[in-house]
Amino acid sequence: MQSKKSSRAVRLLIIDDEENIRRTTAVALEAIGHETASVENSAAALRQLENGHFDIAFLDLKLNGESGLDLLPELLKIDPRLEVVVFTAYASIQTAVEAMRRGAADYLPKPFTPDQIRQVVGRIVENRKLRERVAELESQLASDAPDTDLATSEPAMRQVLDLAFKAAVTPATILLLGESGTGKTVLARAIHANSAQKENAFVTVSCPSLSRELLESELFGHVKGAFTGAVADKVGKVALADGGTLFLDEIGEVPLEVQPKLLRLLQEKEYERVGETKTRQVNARLIAATNRNLEKAVQDGRFREDLYYRLNVIAIQLPPLRERQGDVLRIAENYLQFFSRQCGKQLKGFSREAAEALRHYSWPGNLRELRNVIERGIILAGSAELDLPDLPEKFSRNSQPALQGFEVGSRISLEQLENEHIARVIRQTATMEEAARILGIDPATLYRKRKRMTL
Repeated sequence: MQSKKSSRAVRLLIIDDEENIRRTTAVALEAIGHETASVENSAAALRQLENGHFDIAFLDLKLNGESGLDLLPELLKIDPRLEVVVFTAYASIQTAVEAMRRGAADYLPKPFTPDQIRQVVGRIVENRKLRERVAELESQLASDAPDTDLATSEPAMRQVLDLAFKAAVTPATILLLGESGTGKTVLARAIHANSAQKENAFVTVSCPSLSRELLESELFGHVKGAFTGAVADKVGKVALADGGTLFLDEIGEVPLEVQPKLLRLLQEKEYERVGETKTRQVNARLIAATNRNLEKAVQDGRFREDLYYRLNVIAIQLPPLRERQGDVLRIAENYLQFFSRQCGKQLKGFSREAAEALRHYSWPGNLRELRNVIERGIILAGSAELDLPDLPEKFSRNSQPALQGFEVGSRISLEQLENEHIARVIRQTATMEEAARILGIDPATLYRKRKRMTL
C-alpha cells in the first residue's frame, strides 16, 4: 500500500488484547502518515501515556478480563486532551452510552475495516482543528480589533514584511522587535497565516500580565494540587499550540526562573507541567516579541544569553509609526471605517486640517495611539467628517500655521529656516523618501531631523 502523508500527523495508542487487531489497525494508520504504538493491557497503556504524548487512543472494552470502560477515565486523568475511541465485538446501545458518558470521543463496533478506522481519525483531527480555529476566532473577536491591513507605501516596512513572509514558510523561531504599539502581534498573526502551521492554533501568552507562578502554569499547565488553588489538572498554552504557533508577547518580561524552561522548550521540544515529573513532547513554532533591548538585558543579567541566541534566529525590527508617514492616513482611514460602523455613524473621511494634523504628529504610542485617537474622534464627531476639533488638543497645537516671513535673509536662525523648509516639503510629498529626494539628503538623515523637530 502506498503511504500518503496526512495534513497533520498524529500519535495513536492502540490498546487491544488481540495481536491481529493491533497489527492491522497500526498498518491502516501508518499508511497515511500517522505514528502508532500498541499495547495489550491497561498497565502497559498507562505506562505509555505517562512516558509520552498521544493524540488519540483506540481502546478495546474487554482486555483479557480487564474492563476498558474502567480504564477510560484513567487514561483521561493522565491526559485530558486525549481523544479515546472505543471498539468492541460486544457492541450495544448501553455500552456506547456508557463509553460516551465516561469521556469517549467515538465508538466503533468490531469487525471494522481499515477505511472505517481512517474515517474516525479524520473526523477527530478535523474536529480538533475546528475547535482550535473557533478558539482563535473568539480570541480575535474578544480583542474587538479592526481588520488587519499590512499594505504599505514605505520601503522600510516593505523590507520588514518581505523578511517576515520569507521566514514564515520555514520552521525558524522569529523574534519581533519594536516599540510598544508598532503591530508586533498583528505581524505574528500574519506570519502564522502564511506558515505551514496555518491550519492549526495560534496561541498567545502575554508574559508581563502574570506572576512567575501563574506564568509557568499558563505556559506549561499544572496538575491538581500543584499549588494553592490548583483544584484540577490544567492543560497549558504550550500543549494547546501543539502543531501550531506559540506567540510569547513581551518575552523580555519573563522572570529568570522561567527562562531555563523556555530554553529547554526551544531546544528539546520538551516540558513538564507544574507539579509533575512526566516529560511531554510538543511540536509548536515559536514567535516572540519584545519592546525591550534584549542585548542590554543580557549584559545586565536580566535575560539568559543562551535563550537570547535561541530566540534571535530571525530578528525583525518593526519601524515606529513616525517613520511610516506615508501609511498614517491609510491606516487611519481603516480605523475610521471600523469605528464608524461600531458607533453607528457614517463618517466619510477626514477634513483637510485633521488629515494634516494626523500626518505630521510624531505618534509616540504608534498604532495603538492612532487607533485610540480615531476611536475618540468618531465618538465626538458631529459632522460627516472627522475634523480637527474632534482630535485631542495637542493636535490643534501642532497644526498651527507656519510662521510667516521665512525667506532667505530673514532675521531667523539657520536651524529655524531649515526646520520650516523641511516641514513644508514634507507636507507637499506623499512619503519621507520623496521628501528626502527633493531635499537632497539621505532618508535616514531626514528621519533624524524630523524626529528632532517633533521633540
